Amino acid sequence: MSTDHTAALADAATGTCADTPVTAVTAVLTVDGRAYRHLPLDRLLPAERLAELPYAVRVLVENVARRSPAALGAVLDRIRAGQGDCEVPVHPDRIMLHDTTCLPALADFAALRDSVAELRGDPGQLQPAVPVDLTVDHSVIVEEYGHGDAVERNLLIDFRRNAERYAFVKWAERSLSNFRVVPPGTGIIHQVNMETLARVVWQQDDPAEGGGLPWLHPDVLVATDSHTPMINALGVVGWGVGGLEGQAAMLGEPVTIPFPRVVGVRLTGRLRSGVGATDLALTLTQLLREQGVVDQFVEFCGPGVAALGWAERAAVSNMAPEYGATCVYFPYDDETAAYLRLTGRDEDHVRLVDAYLGAQGLKRTADSPEPRYDDLIELDLSTVEPSLAGPDLPHQRLPLSQVPGSFQPSSGNRAPVTVAGEPLPEGPVAIAAITSCTNTANPSLIVQAALVAERARQAGLTAKPWVKTSLSPGSRVVEDYLREAGLLTPLEETGFHIVGFGCMTCIGNSGPLQDELEQVAADGGADPVAVLSGNRNFAGRVNPRVAHSYLASPPLVVAYALAGSIRHDFEREPLGSTADGTPVFLKDLWPSDEEVAARVAAAVRPAMFRANAARLREGTQAWRDIEAPDGVRFRWDPESTYIRRPPHLTGLLADAPDRLRIDRAKVLLHLGDDVTTDHISPAGAIPARSAAGQWLAERGVARRDLNQYSTRRSNHEVMLRGAFTNAAVSNQLLIEDGELRGGHAYAADRSAVLPVHEAAPTYRAAGLDLVVVAGRNYGAGSSRDWAAKAQALLGVRAVIAESYERIHRSNLIGMGVLPLEFEPGDTAAAYGLTGEEELVFDGLDALHVGTNPVALRLTRPDGSRTTARLRLRLNSRQELAYLRHGGILPYVMRRAVATP
Repeated sequence: MSTDHTAALADAATGTCADTPVTAVTAVLTVDGRAYRHLPLDRLLPAERLAELPYAVRVLVENVARRSPAALGAVLDRIRAGQGDCEVPVHPDRIMLHDTTCLPALADFAALRDSVAELRGDPGQLQPAVPVDLTVDHSVIVEEYGHGDAVERNLLIDFRRNAERYAFVKWAERSLSNFRVVPPGTGIIHQVNMETLARVVWQQDDPAEGGGLPWLHPDVLVATDSHTPMINALGVVGWGVGGLEGQAAMLGEPVTIPFPRVVGVRLTGRLRSGVGATDLALTLTQLLREQGVVDQFVEFCGPGVAALGWAERAAVSNMAPEYGATCVYFPYDDETAAYLRLTGRDEDHVRLVDAYLGAQGLKRTADSPEPRYDDLIELDLSTVEPSLAGPDLPHQRLPLSQVPGSFQPSSGNRAPVTVAGEPLPEGPVAIAAITSCTNTANPSLIVQAALVAERARQAGLTAKPWVKTSLSPGSRVVEDYLREAGLLTPLEETGFHIVGFGCMTCIGNSGPLQDELEQVAADGGADPVAVLSGNRNFAGRVNPRVAHSYLASPPLVVAYALAGSIRHDFEREPLGSTADGTPVFLKDLWPSDEEVAARVAAAVRPAMFRANAARLREGTQAWRDIEAPDGVRFRWDPESTYIRRPPHLTGLLADAPDRLRIDRAKVLLHLGDDVTTDHISPAGAIPARSAAGQWLAERGVARRDLNQYSTRRSNHEVMLRGAFTNAAVSNQLLIEDGELRGGHAYAADRSAVLPVHEAAPTYRAAGLDLVVVAGRNYGAGSSRDWAAKAQALLGVRAVIAESYERIHRSNLIGMGVLPLEFEPGDTAAAYGLTGEEELVFDGLDALHVGTNPVALRLTRPDGSRTTARLRLRLNSRQELAYLRHGGILPYVMRRAVATP
C-alpha cells in the first residue's frame, strides 16, 4: 500500500488531510515474536459502531479500505446512516474454478488473447492478477458401480472421454501465471477449499514498504460455483460468481456488489438426538426461501451457534443458492480453530489466525455483543426434525413421515413389473447416492450411514436389486477414515462402493439406471425416483429418466436403498426380516449420537488431512501422461467436438458501440416461474436422439461417448442445440399448438414451429432482436454461464422477468443481455402475449447506476399498442460499462488493448 493510497484511506475514514502518515491508519501486530502489519477496523469506525456491524460486513470494510480506498467514504457513510445504497468493490485474494465452468472460461481466455493479438496488443500480457485454483471434479460419471474397482474404472472412462479437455487444462497451467490445478480423482472444489486451500487469514509479503513487514488481512475469495458459500462456515467471506465475472476478477477487476442487506438468524437450543446436519440445512432452506433472502447476506448469531460443529455449519452454508443468499456466514470462533487443527493446518498459522481475528473484532466469543441486522429470524434448534426435500425443489421440506404421501405417479393403471426377479413397487428408488457436495464433508453423517449399513448387513439386508447405489466422496480423506474405522466394507456389502471423488450424481453425472429399470422407465412402465445426499433435485437434473428426486441425509439414503421405494413408511413398515423371521425396522439400525461421535473421534485424524494435502496436485499416472501444447496462444482445432473458439469473442472491434438500443424485437419464448439454469442450459447426459447428440454422431462420436452437456461447454454448436430442451420447459406462446414442451418456438414468419436453435436465426435474418419473457426466480440454480451465453448467442437482447436469482442476473449482464423486471404486481399475463407483437424499448440511452425506468412499447399486428413499465437495476458502474460494451469480456479485451 503506497503512502498516497493510505492517505486517501485515512481521508475517507477520518476526514483528515491528505498528508496523514501511514502510521495513522495501519498498525503492527506481534504474534509469537514476529511483527505484522494490518489495517485496524477500530481506526475506521468507533468501537461501539463496529460491534454493531455484522461480522461479514466488517470483512468487506477491511477489503475496501485496503484495496479501494476511494470507495471507502461512501461505504462508511452508508454504515453511519444505517440505510441507503452504495457500491462495494471487493478484490478477492484468490479465485476457485471447477472444470465445467473453467473449461469455457479458459476457452474465453484463449479467445481474448487472440482478439488482443488481432488488435495488435500483446496477448502475453493477459494473465491472472490473483492466484487461481482449478479443481477438476465435475466430469466423472457413475457408470461403473456395485464393485470394488468402480472408482478406477470410472476414472479411466473419464480420462478416455475427456483427454482433449484435460490437455487444454494443462496448456493453461503452462501458459498462465498464478494458475494451479487439482487433478481429476482428488476431490470436489468445496472440500478442497475447506480442507486445504482456505487460509482464513491471508499473509502477504510486501518488503517494499512498512519496514518489510508482511500484511495480514482476511481471506476473501470468489469461485465459479454457486455453492461457494460452504466456505462461509469457516469465517471466510466468499460467494459464487459466474465464469464471466470470475474471468474479470482473474484480470484484476473488482467484484462489485451493492452494500448487502444482512439477515441475522438467531439460533437457540441444540439439535435433538438423531437429528443431523442435513435436517437442519433443509429446515433452514425452507425457512429462508419463505423469508426471501435473494441477493442478501445471512449471518448466524445467538447461543445456539456454539452448539453446532463445523460440519453442521458447512451443510447449512453450502445450501445458500437453494434459498438465494449471496453469503451465509458463521463468524470465526473456537470451533473454527478446532477444525483448522483437525485438518492439519500448521499450529503457528492457527495461532496467527486467532490473534489477528481477535485483534480485529472478527472472532466471535460467548460474550461478544450481538450485531444489529436488517432483519432477524429466530430458530430453536430443538424444533428441527428428520426431513427430506422433494420431489423437485430443495426448499420442499418434508418431515420423514410425510414423504410416502408426497409421491404422485404419472399414471395409476400400470401393469405389474418385475425387475431382477422381484416385483417393482410403486415409486421405485432407482438411484440412492451418497454424493459429494453437502454431506460428505461431514464425518458424522458418513459414519452414521456406514453404521446403518453395518447393522443392515448383520441383519441380512442389502439394497434392492433395482437401486443404483453409489458413494462419491468429496475428499479422499473420507475413504481413509472409513477404512480406519472398519466401515468401508459394510458400506460396500450393502451396495455403496466408492465410485469416484467428484461432483457426480447431484450435477447429473448419475449415468444410466439399472439395466432392466432403464428399459422399464423408457417404456413408461414406472416412475423412478432418486434419493441423494446432494443439494439440488430439479426435475430431470439428476437423470433424464427421473422426474422425482429427494434430498436426504446419507443414513437415509442407505435406508431408502434398503427399502427400494419412496412410498416406504419407516415407522410402520419393516425393511425386511432376519434369518429367523424377526422384522427389522429403521429404528433398529439407527446408531446413537454417542456411538457415532466415538467412531469419528477414533478414526478421523489430522495426519490424514496432511497426507491428502501433500498429494493434492499429483494426480494419477493417467493425468501425468497427458501431453499438452505450449504457446501463449492456443491452437484451435476446427474439427474438435469439445473445444472451439467462442463466436462471441471473434471479430471484436476495438471500440464499444455508440449506444445501447433495441428498436425492433420479438418474444421468442414466454416461460413461467422458477425457470432454472438447468432448464435454460442442461448439464446432464446428452441424449442420442437430441439435436446435440445427432450433431456429435454426424462427426463420428460414438453413442457411449456423447458425454454430458457440462463437458461440452467449450463447444457452442453443442450448447446451442441443448438450450431450453429440458422437458419441463414450456413455451406459453405455443399452447394453442398443443403446448410443445422443451426447446421449440415459432419461426419469424410464423410458418413453422422449430427447435429453438433453428427458430432463433430466422429472426436475426429478418433483422429482429429477441426477447425472453419469464416469471419469478428466473435463473435459479447453478452459476451456469451457458444459461446466459446460450441466450446471447441465440440473439436474445433482453429478458423480462418478475425477479431473478443473483448469479444469473449478473451473467446476463456479463453477456450484454438486459435483465429487465416488471414493476411490482405486474406480470406478463397482463399483456396477452402471442409472439406477434413488435417490441421497442425506450430509456436505454440514459442508463445510470440504480433503478432505471424503461418503457416497453408493444405494437400488435392490428396496429393497437400497449406500454409496459419495466425496471433495469444496475448495481455498479461496472455493470453499466459491461452492458455498453456488449459484455464483460469485450470490456476486458478493450481495456487490455488500451493499456500499454
